[in-house]
Amino acid sequence: MKETVIEVKNLKKIYGKKSERQYEALKSVSFDVMNGEFVGIMGASGSGKTTLLNMLATFDKPTSGSVKIQNEEVAKLKGNSLADFRASKIGFIFQDFNLLENLTAAENIALPLSLQGVSAKKIDSIIVKVASEIGIFDLLKKYPGELSGGQKQRVACARALVHKPAILFGDEPTGALDSKSARELLELMTEVNEKMGTSILMVTHDAFSASFCKRIIFIKDGKIERELVKSESQSRSNFYQEVLDLLGTFEQ
Repeated sequence: MKETVIEVKNLKKIYGKKSERQYEALKSVSFDVMNGEFVGIMGASGSGKTTLLNMLATFDKPTSGSVKIQNEEVAKLKGNSLADFRASKIGFIFQDFNLLENLTAAENIALPLSLQGVSAKKIDSIIVKVASEIGIFDLLKKYPGELSGGQKQRVACARALVHKPAILFGDEPTGALDSKSARELLELMTEVNEKMGTSILMVTHDAFSASFCKRIIFIKDGKIERELVKSESQSRSNFYQEVLDLLGTFEQ
C-alpha cells in the first residue's frame, strides 16, 4: 500500500483584514498526493493554484485547514524547525532557475547538503551520483553564465533532488524555456518520477506540460473543479488532447 506524501484538508486562505474587503483565494480544498505520484495543478491566472503551492511549500500559512507532508503539520513549524523541514523534505524547481551566478553548477547543487551540514567528502560523491543520473556531469565545473536555459534547469533539478526530498515542487518550471528545452525537462522529470521514485507536484497553466503528469487537479475560483487521471494504457498525446478538451469547457 502506497504512503500518503501530502494530505490537504479543508484548506482555506483569506487575504485582507476583517475590517477591510477580504478575498478568499482558497475555499475548503482537500486532496492527497501518494508516494511516487506525478501530479499537476492547473488553473487560470487568479484561480488559486499559486496560493495553493505556497501553502504546500511552506512559503505561506493557511487561514484554516491543514497541510501535512509525511504526517507533519507544516503550518505549525516555525524558525529552525521549519528551516530544517524545508532543507530535508522539500525540493523546488523555480521558473527562473534561482541559481547563484558566482557558484559553479556543482556548488549550486551542493547548497541543500551544505545547509544540512553534510561533510564535503560526502557531498562530492552525492553530487557526482545525481549529476550522472541527470546527465550533467560534464557541466559541474561551469558557471550559470556559461549554461543554456535547458542546462540551467537541469542543474536546478539536480539541486532540488540532491537531498532526496519527500516531494519535489515545480512552479511553472518550463515557463522560461524554449519548446525543445521544455520537452527535455519534462522528460527528465518523468524519468526522475519513474526511475528514482520521486513524488512530484507541478503547477502549470500549460496543457503540454500537464500531459506529462499522471493526474491533474483543476482549480477554479479557489476550489477543485475537476480531476483527470491518465490511464496505464493511455498515450501522452491522447492525454494531452483530453486536457485540452477539458480546458475548453472551462473557458466557455
